[in-house]
Amino acid sequence: MVGLFEFLARLPLLVLHWLGTLLGWVTYLSSRKYAARLQENLRNARIVQSGNELRKLQHANIREAGKGILELPWVWRRPLGKVVASVKECHGWDYAEAAHAKGKGVILLTPHIGCFEVISLYIAARLPMTSMYRAPRWKFLDTLMHQGRERGQMKLVAADFGGVRQMLKALKRGEFIGVLPDQVPGNGEGEWVSFFGRPAYTMTLIGRLMASSGAPVVMCYSVRLANGAGYILHFSPLDMDASRSIPLQINSALEAVIRNCPEQYLWSYNRYKVPRGVLPPDADKGQ
Repeated sequence: MVGLFEFLARLPLLVLHWLGTLLGWVTYLSSRKYAARLQENLRNARIVQSGNELRKLQHANIREAGKGILELPWVWRRPLGKVVASVKECHGWDYAEAAHAKGKGVILLTPHIGCFEVISLYIAARLPMTSMYRAPRWKFLDTLMHQGRERGQMKLVAADFGGVRQMLKALKRGEFIGVLPDQVPGNGEGEWVSFFGRPAYTMTLIGRLMASSGAPVVMCYSVRLANGAGYILHFSPLDMDASRSIPLQINSALEAVIRNCPEQYLWSYNRYKVPRGVLPPDADKGQ
C-alpha cells in the first residue's frame, strides 16, 4: 500500500483527478450503503429544486469525492512548496491575518469541502498551526498522515482531552488551530441542532475554545479547480453571538458555505448519525 501511495504521488494532479473520477463512480456503484447515504443527504438538503438538477449535482459529487481520495498522495508526498503553489487564488487571507494580529490565536474551521488538506499546509508554510486528528485504523496510513500533514509549522494532536489542552496552549501562544466543524463528536461533546433542516449532533468544542481563549473564529474552505489546475481558498470571519447556540450558528455558516460549492461537499459522510451513548434527537427533546 505504501508503494502504491508513492507511485500515485508521482503522477500529475490532472491524471489523479481523472483516475479519481473513475474511483468515485466505482465506489458509488459498488456500495449500496454509500450510494444511499449520498442520495439521501443531497435530496434532504434541498439545495436544488428539480430532479434533473439534483441528478446533475449528484453525478458531480460522485466525481469530486473520488478526486478527493486520489489527490491525497499528491498533497501529502509532493514537496511543500509545490503543494502550496497549487493554491492559485486565496480570497480573504487578510481576514485571517487580521484575526491573527489580535494575539489571541485563531480558531480555523475547515469543513469537508474540496481539498481541505491543502488549507493547513498553506497556513503552516507561513505561520504555526495545530490541528486535531483521529488516528486511522491502519498504522501505515497513520504514518503517511503524519508525514504528509506535519510539514512547515504544522503540528497534529490527538482528538482527546490532551489534544484539547494542547489546542488551548497553541491559542495562548497566538497560533492558529484547525477544527473540522462538521465532524460528528462523541457522547457528551455535542448537542442536537439543525443542519440543512435535520437534527445533527454538532460539536460544542468550538464554543468552549472561544470562551476559554477569546480567540476569533475564521472559516476557510477549498475549491478544487477543473483539469488538475489547483485550488482556490476562501477565508471569512465568523462573528458569534455568545447568547445564542454556538453549534447552531456554526451550522448556519456551514450551510451558506456549502451552498457556494455543493458539488464538492462530502455528502457521503454520515453527518446525521447518533453516536454511541447519545440519545436520539427526539428522545433528547422530550426530556
